[in-house]
Amino acid sequence: MLAIRLPPNIERRLERLARRSGRTKTYYAREAILRHLEDLEDIADAEKALSDYRAGRTKTVSLEELVKKYGLDHQDSGASAAHPRET
Repeated sequence: MLAIRLPPNIERRLERLARRSGRTKTYYAREAILRHLEDLEDIADAEKALSDYRAGRTKTVSLEELVKKYGLDHQDSGASAAHPRET
């Protein structure tokens, strides 16, 4: 169970949307959370990884090392995308 307080203007918008669509405010609140939850989790993971990197708890590997280790073609354009070698 989750209870949240919304600013009055957001509450009014949500009520208006629910009335117009015939769905509940809960439906729209749940949809908004579900649609953005993965992004929020990704942000939290990235912030943790950055914190670990800055604290020296994460070992880094250069792009050249990855290319060599996994046999990938490195594009000289500076793009980060690498493509598997065709054999």
